[in-house]
Amino acid sequence: MIRSLRLRLMMAAAMLALIFMLALLPALQGAYSLALQDSIEQRLASDVTTMISAARVEDNRLLMPLLLPGEQFNLSDSRLLGYIYNRNGELVWRSRATELAGIDYRPRYDGTGNQFGKIKNANGEEFFVYDVEIKLLGGRNAAFSIVALQPVREYQVIISALREKLYLGFGAALVVLLALLWMGLTWGLKALRGLSQELDQVETGERESLSEEHPLELLRLTGSLNRLLLSEREQRIRYRDSLGDLAHSLKTPLAVLQGVSETMAKRPQDLEQARLLQSQIERMSQQISYQLQRASLRKSGLVRHHVVLRPVVESLCNTLDKVYRDKQVNVCLDLPDGCQVAMEQGALLEMLGNLLENAYRLCLGRIRISLHASLSGDELCVEDDGPGVPESQRARILERGERLDRQNPGQGIGLAVVKDIIESYNARLTLEDSPLGGAAFRIHFQAN
Repeated sequence: MIRSLRLRLMMAAAMLALIFMLALLPALQGAYSLALQDSIEQRLASDVTTMISAARVEDNRLLMPLLLPGEQFNLSDSRLLGYIYNRNGELVWRSRATELAGIDYRPRYDGTGNQFGKIKNANGEEFFVYDVEIKLLGGRNAAFSIVALQPVREYQVIISALREKLYLGFGAALVVLLALLWMGLTWGLKALRGLSQELDQVETGERESLSEEHPLELLRLTGSLNRLLLSEREQRIRYRDSLGDLAHSLKTPLAVLQGVSETMAKRPQDLEQARLLQSQIERMSQQISYQLQRASLRKSGLVRHHVVLRPVVESLCNTLDKVYRDKQVNVCLDLPDGCQVAMEQGALLEMLGNLLENAYRLCLGRIRISLHASLSGDELCVEDDGPGVPESQRARILERGERLDRQNPGQGIGLAVVKDIIESYNARLTLEDSPLGGAAFRIHFQAN
């Protein structure tokens, strides 16, 4: 399937131009052929007139001079042939060149005046023939057929040369036309390229809306896109404000409940209930955080964000190095200079924060973070040398509330948040064994 609009239009225009030229070629060739035959007929009629003007009749006998005014009739190798027949169809005179022509012509003296057509000699060679019936010659009653012939091969040579010139001329004209069409389409589609560039700038965040410097035919489209961008931006602001209000409104009740649980924990008889209450409060807090992250970290429908990866990774690793300073974790960064990830910064921080926190917590001492580019898209990988994840459990731990590590607190929603973030950016998360010995979380970003 051809996806280029310019190439489609170019192919359609080229096809129409080719069909037009192929239809025009036979018409031009036919018109020229008719014109050439008319010219040959007129020339032969003129030659017949030459023979008539030279003929005399005495005692009902035709007399012709040795040399005719038309030099072609006097040459033995002439292409022009002349014959004169009486009323009975008997040959009474012929020009010198007819001796070698081998033509057996029979005139039709039927009162039609003159005839123009084609005949063939014994060898199959074709001739144009012009036959004129004469009843008065030199002022006297006479009945003769004056005939002039000319070989068709000269006509065929001219037509063949014309056909070749037409093909060459039309081919050159088609090439020039296609070049002009390509230039015209390039100029005509310049507006679409400008619109595409502005959309790229909107996606990368360089501009907030499309300009109005476009052709009239595109203004309705750009206006609709600008309204969509504005609506999306306002909706995202409302979502952030609503989520902030929700988080603030829930913060105080949870703090009160936490205080009550701490007070209850001081009474030995209520210690078990206090622990249960604290566990449920923690679970509620994590569930609220999960739902807030799930709602707020969705990818924008039109705007594409790109974040430089290395500074984000280094910042997270510096923080986790302080939390897990007793482990002395060795982190290897295999990241190309200036490499970027097509995500919002908040989403990238949340995703890598969960993956790196798991890697720091479960590793023995080594972590590797790498990014590799390919034709199908970029692949971000976080690996560790920990115990890894059994193949039978890999799908389960990506579900909300599922955990393999029961020795540390948590509700098992970190990887679920990671999965939601990745899927919201049309990316794909796979869990494999790492060459380091532990787990390898691979995030595949689709190529744009």
